[in-house]
Amino acid sequence: RYGPKMPLAVDCTAELIRCKVLDSSGRLKSHELILSYGLALVRFVNLITERKQKMVSIPLRQLAREVDIPIWVVDLRHELTHGKLPRLALCRKGCDVVLDWLRKTYWSRQLGNTLCEESEDEDEEEEQEEVEVNAELDNDAWE
Repeated sequence: RYGPKMPLAVDCTAELIRCKVLDSSGRLKSHELILSYGLALVRFVNLITERKQKMVSIPLRQLAREVDIPIWVVDLRHELTHGKLPRLALCRKGCDVVLDWLRKTYWSRQLGNTLCEESEDEDEEEEQEEVEVNAELDNDAWE
């Protein structure tokens, strides 16, 4: 529908989900997964912070702070780009954190915050059920 003008958040989400699917398939080796996650994470940080970049170069850490991306994700991007490749577990964690950021920052807004509201409602319902079950257990104990 968008052609080459795909929204950045949609494109980044698709790449990150693709990594998780490949990871769960068991078809790729650890090194290949690190490279896949790495590319998706590097693109996410670069594309999301690029819009905030002005004529004067602003450090990525500062841009990330402005959009509430954890600094360690920017550091992970730096290691992927300029340093030694990180462990697969760290790439997986980075992917999860970034997907959560996208859910909160982009997707929940697209859906009118219904994702966040449903999650909160479910939590409240579960807490209420727990209270009721505990109350029943207490009553049984007294009897």
